[in-house]
Amino acid sequence: MTINEYQKLAMSTLNPELTKKDVMINSVMGLCGESSEDIDIVKKWMAQGHELDKEHLAKELGDIAWYLAEAATALEIPLADIFQANIDKLKKRYPEGFDIQKLLVRLQGDL
Repeated sequence: MTINEYQKLAMSTLNPELTKKDVMINSVMGLCGESSEDIDIVKKWMAQGHELDKEHLAKELGDIAWYLAEAATALEIPLADIFQANIDKLKKRYPEGFDIQKLLVRLQGDL
């Protein structure tokens, strides 16, 4: 399955009664909510002695993917375009791959 096929399939479960504005609001709120669920799983692993629940984490990451597809749909942008733009930005920022020194220089320039 391609990422755009995922977007189309996932959005077949989108509430058709939502306005475009409602879809955008729901998507960003959903991203925040699902991210907090992921954070809680990792917190339990790092700070409370639990085993990392990879299955639960993977399910929550799937929910994040759904809300990301929803946000892209609200913007009328294919997910593949969003992913490609991100890769282009990363390649420009780190043409040789990640480099901590380049990161620190970039961050110092942002101050």
